[in-house]
Amino acid sequence: MPVAKLKPRPNLTTTALFLLLIHYAAAAHNPDTRPLLLFKSTADPHNAVLSSWNASSDPCTAAWLGVSCLHNRVSCLVVENLHLRGFFPRSLASLTQLRVLSLKNNGFSGQIPDLSNLTSLKLLFISHNHFSGDFPLSLTSLSKLYRLDLSYNNFTGSIPATANRLTSLLTLKLEENGFSGSLPGLRLQNLQDFNVSGNGLTGEIPDSLSRFPASSFWNNRVLCGPPLEKCKAVSSDPTRPAGAIVGPKTTGMPTDSKPIINSGNTRRGNKFSSPAIIGIIVGDVVVLGLVSMLLYCYFWRNYSSELESGKSSGSAEKMVYSSSPYPNPTQERGKIVFFEGVRRFELEDLLRASAEMLGKGGFGTAYKAILDDGNVVAVKRLKDLGVNGKKEFEQQMEVLGRLKHPNLVELKAYYFAKDEKLLVYDYMPNANLFWLLHGNRGPGRTPLDWTRRLKIAAGAARGLAFIHSSCKSLRLVHGNIKSTNILIDRDGNARVSDFGLSVLASPSSIPKSNGYRAPEASLDGRKLTQKSDVYSFGVLLLELLTGKCPSIIDSSSSPGSGCSGIVDLPRWVQSVVREEWTAEVFDLELMRYKGIEEEMVGLLQIGMACAQPSPDHRPKMNFVVKMIDELRGVEVSLSPEVSVSYSPAVSDEACKASE
Repeated sequence: MPVAKLKPRPNLTTTALFLLLIHYAAAAHNPDTRPLLLFKSTADPHNAVLSSWNASSDPCTAAWLGVSCLHNRVSCLVVENLHLRGFFPRSLASLTQLRVLSLKNNGFSGQIPDLSNLTSLKLLFISHNHFSGDFPLSLTSLSKLYRLDLSYNNFTGSIPATANRLTSLLTLKLEENGFSGSLPGLRLQNLQDFNVSGNGLTGEIPDSLSRFPASSFWNNRVLCGPPLEKCKAVSSDPTRPAGAIVGPKTTGMPTDSKPIINSGNTRRGNKFSSPAIIGIIVGDVVVLGLVSMLLYCYFWRNYSSELESGKSSGSAEKMVYSSSPYPNPTQERGKIVFFEGVRRFELEDLLRASAEMLGKGGFGTAYKAILDDGNVVAVKRLKDLGVNGKKEFEQQMEVLGRLKHPNLVELKAYYFAKDEKLLVYDYMPNANLFWLLHGNRGPGRTPLDWTRRLKIAAGAARGLAFIHSSCKSLRLVHGNIKSTNILIDRDGNARVSDFGLSVLASPSSIPKSNGYRAPEASLDGRKLTQKSDVYSFGVLLLELLTGKCPSIIDSSSSPGSGCSGIVDLPRWVQSVVREEWTAEVFDLELMRYKGIEEEMVGLLQIGMACAQPSPDHRPKMNFVVKMIDELRGVEVSLSPEVSVSYSPAVSDEACKASE
C-alpha cells in the first residue's frame, strides 16, 4: 500500500521573507517612494527627523511624517521647522500629483530647480530658508497655483512680468529678499495678499498694485506712488534724465541706514552742526515733557473731582441686596443688579478695580476687572443703545440673565444709569477663538490642533442651539456670531458670549455687512433671525477649517494676528472645492495631523450647509449639533443640554412676562 507523501510545512523564516518582499514590492510600486527617499538622503542624511521614511514602506499607507496622499499618490508634503538642509531637492519635481508643498523654516539653500512638471501644485511655501538666484521662472507656468510664498530668502534680480500668468494666485509674498528693479504691472484680479517689503525695488508702484496697504512696500530703495508718497518728476538734475521719477529715500518705514554728518564745512554740508542738532533735540524733549506734565495734572484734577462727586452720591452706588434678581419699581436707578446665586460686591469696588481693556466690539468695550478681594470679572460697557428706556433694558436682561449653560458666558449682573450701561460676566482666561486661530502666526507659534478645533466647534454649536431652544415664544437669536465672541474657559471649553445684545443696539451701530452676516441680514441689519445665526455659525466653521478670516472683524482682532480678511469666505471655499473635496481649502497647520481628512471634509460639508444663501436651505442648530456629534463619534441623543428643561428658570411663562 503506497504511503501518502506529506507536504512539507513552510519555514517561518521563508514566510516572513516572502511577506517582506511583497511589502518592498508594494512600496517600490508607488512611483513617489524613490523621489521622497532621494529628498531624505540630502535633506536629512543622518536620519534625525525623517526616520519614519524608509524603503520598506509605502508613503501612502504608512505614517510618513508630513506626507499625505490622494488616490495613492503623494498630494501633500509639509516638512516645516525640522532643521532640514541642503539644496532644493530636484527629485521633488517628480511628484507630479503634488498639490501642497511647504518647506518653511528650514536651512535649504541654492537655486530653485525647474518645477514646471508640478502642474497640480496649488500651494507653495518655502519662506525662511536661504534660497538664492533669480525669481524661479518655472513657477510662472503653474497655472493652478493659489498661494506662493518666497519670503525671507536671498532671491535677487527682477520680478518678472510673466507672473501675470498665475491668474489663480491669491497670495504672493516676496518680502525680505534682494529683488531689484521696478515692479511689473501685475494684473492678478484674485490677488488678496501681496508683499514686496524689504527688497531693493525702485520706481513707481503700478496702479494695479496700489490697492494694497503701504506695509506691502516698506523698506525698499526708492518706491513711490500710492499708497506711499507721491512721485515727483525731476528734470533739473543733470545726473538724471529729464522727467525722471524720484521717490523718497525711505518708503514708509525707517531703514537701518544712519544719517551722514559732514565733518568738514557745515555750511556746505548740513545747515546745522552736530552740537546744534543735539541742542534742538534736547530742547524738544524738555518741552514735550513739560506739556505732558501739564496735561497729566489737568486731567487728573478733573478725574479726582469726578470721583469725589461720585462718592458723595452714595445712594446711587449701593447694590441690590434683595433675593429678587431685579429691582422693584420704587427702587432708584443707577444701581448694580445681581442675579440669584452670584457673589455680590459694591459698585464702588468695581470702580476701584484695576482694569485692562480686552477689546472693542460692535456693542461696546470689554474690560478685565480685578477686584480688591482677588475676584476677576469681565465688564462690558455698552454703547449706542436703541432701547427706549430702563424697562425695556431690564426685560431683556431678565431673559439673558436666566440663560445658564456650560457653553455660554454667564451674565452675572448689570448696571443701568442714564449715561452708563454695564454688563458683568464671568471672565474667560484663555482668550477667544479668533486669537487661537490667527494670533502670532509664524515661527514659534503653537497651532490649534484638530481635536481642540472640533471640540470648540461642538461646544459653540451646543451653546447657540441652547439659545435658540430657550424661550420659544421669543425665538431668541444671538445676532453677532463671530470668532471673537467664542471664548475659551479654563478647561478649554467653548463659551458663546455677547448673545442677545443685538436687540438693544441702535440701527446706526449695526453693521450693514461683514464676513459673518447672512445675505438677508446684510440688506437689512435689523433682520436677524435664528436662520441668520446658522449662516454666521457656518462661516465660523469655515474659518476654523481654513484658518482664514471672513473679514477684518473689529479692533479686538489684534494687529499682531497677521489675519488677512476674505470678505466672502463661503464663496471662496466653493470656488476652491468646486471640482472635488481637496486639501487646498484647509488650514496648512492641520496638514501635520494624520487620519483626520474624513472628519475635516465632514465638518466642511456641515459648514457649507449652514452657509447656504437661502435661509430655507439651512439646517436648524439642534440638527447641526447632532451632525457634529456624529462626526466626533459621540453618542447622539436628545440631551438636556439642548432642551429648554436644562434651564428651568427660562420657562415660556417667564418669557411671556418679559414681553
